[in-house]
Amino acid sequence: MNSNRKIAITVGLLILTSTATFMIGSGLLGSVLNSPHFLDHLDPNKSKVIGGVFFELMTAVIVVGIAWSIFPILKQHDEATALGYFGTRVVESVLIIVSVISPLVLLALSQEFIHAGASGKSYYQTIANIAIHAHYLAFDLAMFALSLGSLMFCYLLYQSKLVPRLISVIGLMGYTSLLASSCLGVIGLDIKTILYLPGALFELIFPIWLIIKGFNETRRTSER
Repeated sequence: MNSNRKIAITVGLLILTSTATFMIGSGLLGSVLNSPHFLDHLDPNKSKVIGGVFFELMTAVIVVGIAWSIFPILKQHDEATALGYFGTRVVESVLIIVSVISPLVLLALSQEFIHAGASGKSYYQTIANIAIHAHYLAFDLAMFALSLGSLMFCYLLYQSKLVPRLISVIGLMGYTSLLASSCLGVIGLDIKTILYLPGALFELIFPIWLIIKGFNETRRTSER
């Protein structure tokens, strides 16, 4: 097995793993944070919060691993774009880490809120609302970084024909939708579920293709 084939399999497995950890982490956190009376439920459900934070942190590490692993392939076609893609995934990782600080802060607030008197509850609720907003804002900014970098990435895939162009087009469509979703999220509009779907399709088809078929090296080989 040549090195490019190994890279393709590694990248494919990392993308599938990051998708799984993201879904598990956001699902665990969302099940608690999206509750109408989340401060009452956070402390009793601390295992869900800690589990969600753990999987989100795993995602933050894996996304950098994806960019690091595929960099040797991408730089052979356009090193500047490869570096840009790597940089945006690092930014995404940092923002994901920032986003999971809020749920940990909310755990401490939940304990105080439960034991506070009626006059003190509004104080903790105000702080909690700010923390929730910060959590989702950091996450939307992470998705903004991901979408910008991935649009560059998919355009490079399209130009280089490293994978079938149809897959690259699906990626361009998917990350354009994600870019729109993240921008809407930053200004307070939330229709993310709909706009995530095209990107989710790419992040399923692309890694499976890499694992089964690998990168198309015909064009690069013929140009030597």
